[in-house]
Amino acid sequence: MSARWKLFVKRLLKRLGWAIVTLFGTVTITFILLHSAPVDPARMIAGAKADPQTIAHIRHQFGLDRPAYQQFGFYCWKMIRGDWGISNFTREPVLNSILDRFPATAELAAAGLFFYLLIGIPLGIWTARHKNGWQDRLVLIVGILIISLPIFYLARMLQYGVAYKARLLPVAGMGGLAHLLMPAFTLGLVGGLYYSRLLHSSLVDVLAQDYVRSARARGLSEARVLYRHALRNALIPVSTQLGMDVAGLLGGVIFTEMVFAWPGIGTLAVRAIFMLDVPMILGTVLFAAILVVLANLAVDLIYPLLDPRIEGAL
Repeated sequence: MSARWKLFVKRLLKRLGWAIVTLFGTVTITFILLHSAPVDPARMIAGAKADPQTIAHIRHQFGLDRPAYQQFGFYCWKMIRGDWGISNFTREPVLNSILDRFPATAELAAAGLFFYLLIGIPLGIWTARHKNGWQDRLVLIVGILIISLPIFYLARMLQYGVAYKARLLPVAGMGGLAHLLMPAFTLGLVGGLYYSRLLHSSLVDVLAQDYVRSARARGLSEARVLYRHALRNALIPVSTQLGMDVAGLLGGVIFTEMVFAWPGIGTLAVRAIFMLDVPMILGTVLFAAILVVLANLAVDLIYPLLDPRIEGAL
């Protein structure tokens, strides 16, 4: 094995070790917060009118009468073996419920990322080429206004204007492409405008570098300088943010899924929180944390492809 591959394996194992620490810390903090909540899960399951004997039976049935450290240790042991527990309310395996809803969230996430890039990259390039011009200032002002809007408010505005008034698309639900367009565009509009500013700032900095001026001095066309030399390096911070956003989207876009009644992981997590379904909450948080860790590793692998000068990204 060459020295380069040894370094690659060493750093990859180091990052995997930190990934395990991150996941363990996430589960620990979530478990502590849930057990610190001034709500009795057994009473939530039994109902407001349940008698003390029924509540005590449910508490014993779900292991809620054990000390917190025993509950945590038992949960971690089952989790390592692939058993993420049973939902307190639906009585379905937590991992199966999450995986059943993951395709819906993945579909919405992929469509949202498509609009991220479709809106963000062209706008970022256009505003960078017209730095400090009226085009740049117009996109900046409109972008700030839209990004400042709560996502659920923007979603409701689109529902009212596009679905209710114009009747161009369905109001909510999951079906064909028509049902997907509006929630995906809601995500993509906010994310795309943010990405346009991120790419704008990065591209402006890159275009001021010496190697870009040298490329222009050699007589290369502006398009070749921009797309062949500058854009590749300007995309590095964008790819970092994209990796984090992919993980967040796949972990469940809570407000968008709730507003558009999209049956994904975000909707599942919100319902679990309202019902204090501890196994389901822990499961959705852990699943999202795993996606974040995997996204970070993927970004590290993409770095050398965008800029070969980056050695040992892992």
